[in-house]
Amino acid sequence: MKAEKMDRKITLQRGSYTVNEYGTPTYSWADLATVPAQMIQRSTTEFVRAQGATEAEILVFRLRYFAGLTTADRLLFEGRPFNITELSELGRKDGIELRCLQGPGA
Repeated sequence: MKAEKMDRKITLQRGSYTVNEYGTPTYSWADLATVPAQMIQRSTTEFVRAQGATEAEILVFRLRYFAGLTTADRLLFEGRPFNITELSELGRKDGIELRCLQGPGA
């Protein structure tokens, strides 16, 4: 992976339950790392759901290998959260390709 192609910054986040001051469990996101990434694809697609047609943005990023990352994690790009829907290892732990989705129900 060439460093000059990784011209975007993304923040990887992991969710967990914490207990607030009232003793109620709440789900919150904590930053794992901010890493350089290469954007491979950016597109918008339309889904038909129960509430009608909705749009979702799909992003595909390549980044250096990051151990322990799963589809339960998410990333922030341009201040917006994207759910990781697919992870593909590139080479022998040379890198990871992430397919991400933002939109209703994502």
